[in-house]
Amino acid sequence: MKVRLFLGVLLLLDLLSSCYFYKSNTLPDIEDAQFIKECVNAHNNFRSKVNPPARNMLHMSWDAALAKSAKAWAKRCHFDHNVYLKIPGKVHPNFTPVGENIWTGSLSLFSVSAAIRKWYNEVTDYNFETLYCARMCGHYTQVVWATSYKVGCAVQFCPRVTGFKGLTDGAHFVCNYAPA
Repeated sequence: MKVRLFLGVLLLLDLLSSCYFYKSNTLPDIEDAQFIKECVNAHNNFRSKVNPPARNMLHMSWDAALAKSAKAWAKRCHFDHNVYLKIPGKVHPNFTPVGENIWTGSLSLFSVSAAIRKWYNEVTDYNFETLYCARMCGHYTQVVWATSYKVGCAVQFCPRVTGFKGLTDGAHFVCNYAPA
C-alpha cells in the first residue's frame, strides 16, 4: 500500500513538473533585462532595414508602462486587440492612441526575433508607391512607423488562447507602441 502511494505521489509530481507551472516559468518577464534588450534591438534592427530608407525614423526605446499594459492584455490569453488602445489614459498615461502587435504560437517556436520578423515580413504585401496593403501588413507598418519611438512587450504562457483554435500550451506575445 505504501509503495503504491509513493509511486502515485511520484507520478503526480512528474505530471506537475511538465504542466502549466513549469512552462509558464520558461518565458521571460517584462523586467528581464535580456528580454528588454532583445525586444528593443530586434525592433531597431528591422526598422533599420526599411527600403527605401526612412529619412526621419526614430530609434526605439523601452517603455515600462507599455510593457505593463502588454502584459496585462497578454495574460487574458485572448487573440484579439486591446479594446482600450484608443481611450485616453487607459493603456498609457502619456500616449493615445497606442499601437499593438500580437503573435501567438507554439511555445517551442517562440522567440522575440522570430515573432518580430514575422511582423516585418509583411513588407512583401506593402506597396511603397501607392501606400497600399495588398493583404495583411498592419504589423509591418506598426514595426516601422517612423514616429513611434517607445515599445513595451510581454509574453505569456497560455494553456489555451481564445480565438486561436487548436493551440494548446502556447506563447502569446504582445508589443505596444507609442506614439501610434
